[in-house]
Amino acid sequence: MKAFLILEDGTVFEGSSAGSKKEVVSEIVFNTSMTGYLEVMTDPSYAGQAVVMTYPLIGNYGITPDMESGRAWTDGLIVRELSALPSNFRCEGKIQDFLEKQGVTAITGVDTRALTRHLRDRGTMNGMITTDSGYDLDRVISRLRAYKVGDAVSRATCREAYVLESTAGEMLYQVALLDLGAKDNIARSLRKRGCRVTVYPAGTKAEEILGNHPDGIMLSNGPGDPAECVGLMKEIKKLYESEVPIFAICLGHQLMALANGAKTYRLKYGHRGGNHPVRDMKTGRVYISSQNHGYAVDASTLGEDIASEAFVNVNDGTNEGLSYTGKNIFTVQFHPEACPGPQDLAFLFERFLDMMKGEK
Repeated sequence: MKAFLILEDGTVFEGSSAGSKKEVVSEIVFNTSMTGYLEVMTDPSYAGQAVVMTYPLIGNYGITPDMESGRAWTDGLIVRELSALPSNFRCEGKIQDFLEKQGVTAITGVDTRALTRHLRDRGTMNGMITTDSGYDLDRVISRLRAYKVGDAVSRATCREAYVLESTAGEMLYQVALLDLGAKDNIARSLRKRGCRVTVYPAGTKAEEILGNHPDGIMLSNGPGDPAECVGLMKEIKKLYESEVPIFAICLGHQLMALANGAKTYRLKYGHRGGNHPVRDMKTGRVYISSQNHGYAVDASTLGEDIASEAFVNVNDGTNEGLSYTGKNIFTVQFHPEACPGPQDLAFLFERFLDMMKGEK
């Protein structure tokens, strides 16, 4: 069955339908990872987005036990080719069946190289995936321009608090994880290092978290525009004012900065993939990081009495991390839990443990 990807600037890409046949309107973004399509689809940070995979063959190792949450979050998947015959010793099924079961609309046969270049030149934009060949382009464009990702964090967060025990054979620290749309590997990374993790919904009040006396607080990744999360900023400011060590990733990094007076801005086409170089400003060393974000913190809007830049993106100079002055708080824009890899920056979890050790 024919399918069409219609962008809000009127550009149309034709391909074939796969997965769910439902029509979907979403923000269209691209990811440059060569592997990890399952982790991408199940990352809650992609709520409200359809993902273009730049690698031309997707699904070649099938569906494996590598989901980053209990379901798929992407609205759609846009690929050059879906593998018809997956091959891997861990394979549990075909990606086509997963897409259909999860209700994810997909389109194959798209020139993803041309589409990616278009998004880089024109910037991230909304789009529609449809099998309706009789679409009215003017009406579709009007609908696309009116679309906005809303209430993304409230959709992606857990519904109630729950506890995950340490998997290290001992319990060294109690960590409160504020779930803003957290990838599962954040909790796994903490648990295997001896942490008992209590996961809290995004709407949890700071007083409740602090009242349980955690040794450290983790602010997770998540979807949407950080500037819209005004209520969250107020609670995060209270966490900032406590003496509890805090480590924040991606959206958590942005919200901590906003809570302290910084500003964020939208990137032209975002950073999404597993090959983004970041420089440690203290040592000068460059690491390769996994990233997934469409907004960045304007570090110039934070005085050094509040925070200093800890990491910077080598490609475009955008902020990739902050160290807060006089506080046991550091935050990063990239994903040190990196599932899929690279694992270059996993040592930051040890840094977080050292901070909690110093408080004990």
